[in-house]
Amino acid sequence: MCHFFINCLVSWFSKKQNSISLSTAEAEYIATGNCCTQLLWMKHTLKDFGAIFNCVPIRYGNTSAINPTKNPVLQSRTKHIDIKHHFIRDFVCKKKICVEFLCTNDQLADILLNLCL
Repeated sequence: MCHFFINCLVSWFSKKQNSISLSTAEAEYIATGNCCTQLLWMKHTLKDFGAIFNCVPIRYGNTSAINPTKNPVLQSRTKHIDIKHHFIRDFVCKKKICVEFLCTNDQLADILLNLCL
């Protein structure tokens, strides 16, 4: 994940997940939740400096990971995911975070990951 503030890269993160996922969509959904925690921390830190943000966008390239964030109804495909990973739904419903689709060719996090390998 890459975090930008006013078109400047301020944070990037790549980590092997601690949990076992049954599908790529589940792994991506968990990664989206991790991204959300980092963004919320940055949002609250910037609030101390007077910067107020209404809806912070998370741009993601997997629609299978985006759809569960927008639908608060527990589906059979997501019922086995730990409840701690579903908190992103609350922030999407409150319009504190908005998850948007980003084309695979435009994802900078993938480029940074390839540089590290």
